[in-house]
Amino acid sequence: MLGIVPGNRRPTTAMAWLLAIFFIPAVGLALFLLFGNFRLSERRVRRQLEINKRVLGYTLHLESDDALEQVSPAVASAVTLNRRLGAFPLDAGNGFEFVMDYRESLQRMTEAVDSARQYVHVQFYIIGDDPEYVSPFLDALERAVARGVKVRLLFDHLGTLRVKGYQDLLKRMTDAGIEWRAMLPISPRRRQWRRPDLRNHRKMVVVDGEVAFTGSQNLIEPGYKRPSAHKIGREWVDLMARVTGPMVTGLDVVFATDWSQEAGDDDLLDDVVSGGVAPDAGNVTAQIVPSGPGFESENNLRLFNTLIYGALEKLTITSPYFIPDDSLLYAITTAAQRGVHVELFVSEKTDQFLVHHAQQSYYAQLLVAGVRIFRYRAPIVLHTKCFTVDDDVAVFGSSNMDMRSFSLNREVSLMLVGQDAVRELDAVQEEYRRNSNELTLVEWMHRPRLSKWVDNACRLTATLQ
Repeated sequence: MLGIVPGNRRPTTAMAWLLAIFFIPAVGLALFLLFGNFRLSERRVRRQLEINKRVLGYTLHLESDDALEQVSPAVASAVTLNRRLGAFPLDAGNGFEFVMDYRESLQRMTEAVDSARQYVHVQFYIIGDDPEYVSPFLDALERAVARGVKVRLLFDHLGTLRVKGYQDLLKRMTDAGIEWRAMLPISPRRRQWRRPDLRNHRKMVVVDGEVAFTGSQNLIEPGYKRPSAHKIGREWVDLMARVTGPMVTGLDVVFATDWSQEAGDDDLLDDVVSGGVAPDAGNVTAQIVPSGPGFESENNLRLFNTLIYGALEKLTITSPYFIPDDSLLYAITTAAQRGVHVELFVSEKTDQFLVHHAQQSYYAQLLVAGVRIFRYRAPIVLHTKCFTVDDDVAVFGSSNMDMRSFSLNREVSLMLVGQDAVRELDAVQEEYRRNSNELTLVEWMHRPRLSKWVDNACRLTATLQ
């Protein structure tokens, strides 16, 4: 195993696996065989590379010299990086409207579906039907199908399978005539198998190629249909954005590439691209950053590090699951140590035991470096994923700042350039500040010894999560 496990892995990840295998050989080896491979099948990787080349070719004519001239050299460098890794160009003329209210975002998406004339594309990590929140949206999809609108829907197989009412949901969609596919399905009977925690974590809705919604919210009620969450009053706080302009076409291309993977054809991708680019609808310059195990590089991690090292004055981060690798941890702590005002917003109590304690194991190092940590008051889970750098760049989407989002999950992030976009996202994070308590170094160092022990023990699982 000494000559096998370290291959193409971070040394810390390899060491964690080797410790598991050495200390609990039978269990550790079984877990390694089940979870040790973070790559998709060769067929999926090959198909993703082919799609990336096609997308790059489709978007060559969209390169905007004017847009690049409007950004700083540091941002221009990040744009070039994103272009090479994710294939999407920087485009001007976009409109973004952030929606913080959980119910309102679902209502806005429902209204958009009711206005659809040609097609609706829906993609979420988790879908769970309920009478109050999600059923009105599904009703709108059913009405769309009834009036001749093409409705395609993607959901993550395991992410949605575990939600109560899964079979009823499938029956409802099938009976309504909605074309649906389970993403990254696992079914040994059908010879569909891969590492079970490789997931499609993207969230988006695209209507007629004219308007889109994307962000961190899943298509489920805010308590995730979990009795344990309802019992303690736990709800998820999220951020979605209503998008207009060229970025709508980019998000539609992302959906089409995922549909191509699951449906096995490229017809939809051809249709989306041949339909042209959505017209300008605002003054925001933006770029789409897809990432996941189907790409050769960790696109989101490389972007995050690049932007953070370019910060000069302030850096504000919101991440529900903050488990950085060494490169990201060094980028953030280095920023604080060289005088950048760095703030991190996390949940006081997350919904996952191992993740929660592994995350806490980084707090002391962050606080010592000068990072200010704000914890959103329990029992609410702050689920938004975003950050801003100076007055130059805002990034939001589905990607957490953890190993899973960097290596295991398919994610989609949007990088927005300009003071207006930064100001709007900073206003969102300012609202989170009003519902948070700041954590001090003195307070943290005096927590119970047992808590420190649990945090440190869970940190060993960080590179395996």
